[in-house]
Amino acid sequence: MLMRTDPFRELDRLAQQLMGPGTWSRPSPMPMDAYREGDQYVVAFDIPGVTVDAIDIDVERNMLTVKAERRPAAKADDVQMELSERPLGAFSRQLVLADTLDTEHIQADYEAGVLTLRIPIAERAKPRKITVGVGSGRKEISG
Repeated sequence: MLMRTDPFRELDRLAQQLMGPGTWSRPSPMPMDAYREGDQYVVAFDIPGVTVDAIDIDVERNMLTVKAERRPAAKADDVQMELSERPLGAFSRQLVLADTLDTEHIQADYEAGVLTLRIPIAERAKPRKITVGVGSGRKEISG
């Protein structure tokens, strides 16, 4: 369904810690899980603290792109930040989907900081039985 290994993931994580939050032109990666559940693939992204209106999901051909932005919370003028460890900025992940998935019927839900996409397997890709009929004779096509 998608690329199973990402040899640069640890390098990206280290770079994020050194260079600060992601921007729309250089977003940080977001952790995810992907698994098959019955006749659909499920992809879950961890993006806590992101509002629903800050999530953008696009599908172009077989490329799925998920972008999200965690913005700083509004604070009063007299608040002085003592410690800030939660990453802010833009997050993004791209997945190459197999042709056997139905990208027209993707469902997206966001609950408790987890964005869950359910991607059904296309009907043409599901296993099916072919019945063998008993013919009454041959037919020829002449031309």
